[in-house]
Amino acid sequence: METTTQVVSSHSSMELHIQNFGCSHYRRRCKIRAPCCDEIFYCRHCHNEAKNSEEVNLVDRHDIPRHEIKKVICSLCDTEQDVQQHCINCGECMGKYFCATCKFFDDDISKNQYHCDECGICRTGGKENFFHCKRCGCCYSKIMEKGHRCVERAMHHNCPVCFEFIFDTLRDITVLPCGHTIHLECVKEMEQHHRFSCPVCSKSICDMSSLWKKLDEVVASTPMPETYKTKMVWILCNDCGVNSHVQFHIVAHKCSSCNSYNTRQIQGTPATSCSSTVTEMVR
Repeated sequence: METTTQVVSSHSSMELHIQNFGCSHYRRRCKIRAPCCDEIFYCRHCHNEAKNSEEVNLVDRHDIPRHEIKKVICSLCDTEQDVQQHCINCGECMGKYFCATCKFFDDDISKNQYHCDECGICRTGGKENFFHCKRCGCCYSKIMEKGHRCVERAMHHNCPVCFEFIFDTLRDITVLPCGHTIHLECVKEMEQHHRFSCPVCSKSICDMSSLWKKLDEVVASTPMPETYKTKMVWILCNDCGVNSHVQFHIVAHKCSSCNSYNTRQIQGTPATSCSSTVTEMVR
């Protein structure tokens, strides 16, 4: 009985010891040698954070070419070797999840990691739960497979709020109704500041019908002076893209096509307002 207890205790201590390896980004039992600067880091994020910090000269800042990593160092015995899952010296598994293509190790397999050949990187959430859209160039939840709005290379850009590159971010992302992608926490921050339009295309990011009804009431209860009662202006609707000729109002202008108040006053006729030189009026 004592032997069994000792074995279990020893095993638990070993597991606890193993969990101490890794960094704030991944739990793993190896480090990588960066092929770009020949320095050693726990993971590519550790490298990128260090090499793109304000302390680094602007001309020396760079990201690691992840697929070019060729050497790893075992955290248990410090043996440097070619990229592989098990150490050639002590036999230690350096990551329960291992991708030879991405040179990626992670002990936390609860993330359900999988490699997407078309994305060219590893993703989380389980391959069975996602599909790859070739036009968007990224993976989406299968819930969106039949109804998502395609935007070419939808995730190959920086988040329009925090400017972090979306495609390989570690943070949760969401797809807006217009098809543009953004960090989920950035959307929540926008909502806290009462911003409900896409930072990229200005379309509404949620159902705004209840707010439009309230604006109807405000507009109706705010009569304009006689001087402005006959004044007409052209507006462009950010939601449906239609130009409308409507009565000027100091509160807001309602689209005559879709009833949205997500509009902007424009100069000129509908023909000129559709050109690339549209001028937005300051209200």
